[in-house]
Amino acid sequence: MTDTTAATGTPAVDGARRTGPVGVGVIGAGVISDQYLSNLTVFPDVEVRFIADIDVPRAAAQAEKWGVAGSGSVEQLLADDDIEIVVNLTIPAAHVEVALQVLAAGKHVWGEKPYALDRASAAVLRDAARAAGKTVSVAPDTFLGAGLQTALRVVREGRIGTPLNGLTLFQSPGPESWHPSPEFLFAHGAGPLFDIGPYYITTLVQAFGPVAKVTATASRARATRTIGSGPKAGTEFPVEVPTNHSALIQFEHGGSAQSVFSFESDRGRTGFVEIAGETGTVVFPDPNNFDGDTELYAHGAEEPETVPAVGSTYSRGTGVVDLARSLRAGEENRVPGALAFHVLDVMVSIAEAAERGETVLVESTVEPSPTLPEGWDPAASTLS
Repeated sequence: MTDTTAATGTPAVDGARRTGPVGVGVIGAGVISDQYLSNLTVFPDVEVRFIADIDVPRAAAQAEKWGVAGSGSVEQLLADDDIEIVVNLTIPAAHVEVALQVLAAGKHVWGEKPYALDRASAAVLRDAARAAGKTVSVAPDTFLGAGLQTALRVVREGRIGTPLNGLTLFQSPGPESWHPSPEFLFAHGAGPLFDIGPYYITTLVQAFGPVAKVTATASRARATRTIGSGPKAGTEFPVEVPTNHSALIQFEHGGSAQSVFSFESDRGRTGFVEIAGETGTVVFPDPNNFDGDTELYAHGAEEPETVPAVGSTYSRGTGVVDLARSLRAGEENRVPGALAFHVLDVMVSIAEAAERGETVLVESTVEPSPTLPEGWDPAASTLS
């Protein structure tokens, strides 16, 4: 799956024809939609016009809750010519199918992670975006937040020298204890690798550059799990995927990282990203968040330096604003499709390496995104 260019098409073509705030529609009115809508409905550079869901009453309830004018079916949303970006918040198994419908309707896509469930469907989506001249961008956009942007500046300013090795840890008992409908998180295309991995792998790619090859191991602690909260509490469901992956990741430009993605640990250790370089070590804030300070351990120093986060701490939806502004400017956005495409390729490669017991080469590539200006603010009005 070789891909050395952005999987985004040419947004400058239609982006330059319009002015003013960018119309947005949301497909999927589930749990995560609240996090997006709490931000998208206050960002002045975007206008949420419609919420769609297979459960139309649920879409109507979310539209009323967040003051969105329209709600209904996917077909109704796609027929609205004033909607330029569609935020795809469907379950992972539906990501590609829905994104292809959006592209066919002549609109750009911001999707929840992962980009796809496998390389073949990812390639179909990438090629469809190119053919349509549209952008398909995929979460996470957490690295646009003040926390990770500050940590990345520390690395890119050379304050630890050349990055040499990294360590990331996500270890938890699993989400079935708190999520009211966790079955999809243990189905094909999820598990800790595909559900949580994008945050950590995206962060590593931003710090080290593209991944060259991986080795890995995997395990599944239990064949079934039980829902612990909500109306389905006590319901047992099957576990279809490994619930622990341990990976050794090697990067094209040098350096390596060890990563653990686990729903098998009763000792929760999450949000840990550490990168050691020639002259120091930096501890990043949680890559699943948009804020948090950075700890810098300079070589020979007795105490670490706390580097306060500088930048925006708005959460999910920040990348949608970046995409909207890039469309108006005719530029590539900072969360390009090629990034999510590469991250998916890395995750699939980790799964294959664990299954085969051998090193797997990662054929796709991408370059890290430019650091945001410190004053960049998704809540600013720049398109009116």
